[in-house]
Amino acid sequence: MKESEETPPCRWGGVGLPLALSAQRIGHGLMAAGRLALDLALPPRCPACGVVVAGDRQLCLACWQALDFLDGPACTLCSMPLVQHLAQAQLPMQCGACMADPPAFCGAPAAVAYGDVARRLALRLKHGRRMGDAQLMAQLMARHIPALVQQAALEPLLLPVPLHRWRLWSRGYNQSALIARHMARLCGVAYDPALLIRTRATPVLRGKGRRERRAIVSGAFAIAPQRLGDLRGRHVILVDDVHASGATLRACAAILKRGGAGRVSAVSWARVVPSAIMTSNIFDFAAWDSDMGR
Repeated sequence: MKESEETPPCRWGGVGLPLALSAQRIGHGLMAAGRLALDLALPPRCPACGVVVAGDRQLCLACWQALDFLDGPACTLCSMPLVQHLAQAQLPMQCGACMADPPAFCGAPAAVAYGDVARRLALRLKHGRRMGDAQLMAQLMARHIPALVQQAALEPLLLPVPLHRWRLWSRGYNQSALIARHMARLCGVAYDPALLIRTRATPVLRGKGRRERRAIVSGAFAIAPQRLGDLRGRHVILVDDVHASGATLRACAAILKRGGAGRVSAVSWARVVPSAIMTSNIFDFAAWDSDMGR
């Protein structure tokens, strides 16, 4: 080949490669310097208590240790942790409430038990507009998704528990949808924030008994018009911030099953686990700050 016909040097080859690498290193150095300057001016803080921590969306050691992760044996339907003597049996078991009145969902794990730190994070996300906290919650909730997906040979779909449009307009966002979006990215699972809708506004459930809560949310949810075809045969995984009595999740799951979902599960950030669980008085939820004033 003649010299004039030779292929010109590749942009990233020959002399061009060292120059490109140098420019890349300079760019990385500038970004690191910018992050350092920002951290010095606005150091990352624990999202629960506000003390300075090593990186963004990290809990301090004290707050991390205060979280009670729910990883032990639990009811196969509602995922309520089992009392110790039942857990030691190492057999699939259901709690008394699910045996008496089974929910339409199968498996509803939560990342942590509902306590001071978990509640603080949920309130900051919901009412404090700390939307970055949704990513931290999603990371801790996402570890339950593989087990839920493996239990059913169906295509999974993440659905956030919806807000009524009036509340969505006043708040500006749905905290459960923010969490679900991050979880979908982390787990590689499909996510649809519009398939399940809330058809009417409901009063705050805090302080209500279990029967009253179920009556309040009965008929409050529906499948979006023209969307039934997107639901049939899917494994729907509901995403919520707080699981208390389960009235909201039960109502959503019942609608989804009637709409053709092949399986319904749920995953939450925090689960109300009464301290009375060790004394068999498990299901008195009326005094708990449940469903966080949805």
